[in-house]
Amino acid sequence: MKKVFYNKLVRDSIPAKIESKGEACSIRAIADEAEFQQELLKKVIEEAGALSQVRSRSDFLDEYADLMVVLDALTALLEVSEADIQIALKENVMRKGLYKQRHYMHWSEDTDYTSNETPQGIKN
Repeated sequence: MKKVFYNKLVRDSIPAKIESKGEACSIRAIADEAEFQQELLKKVIEEAGALSQVRSRSDFLDEYADLMVVLDALTALLEVSEADIQIALKENVMRKGLYKQRHYMHWSEDTDYTSNETPQGIKN
């Protein structure tokens, strides 16, 4: 019997779906909250990556929902309320703006700005 190793957090219904097909799987419940949080953060990366690859509205909605389920689990774990999220969104938009003007930046002399992305090119 061939095994596929995932070593990742999966949704609650996945083991039952596998077993309903007469196949086996190995799972464990994550008891440690710090480990659960880390696995959820890994899922954010996984689901955001999948969302970035979609090419249809239907796939967008499916992958968006996947990402939102992970974010909802994280907000529940961290006890973040909907009000907290709305405040953070408003403050974020006030500081950074939206994407209405569709600015695409080629470069900047603003050396004080710290990006959460890997910069392209070599810094002088």
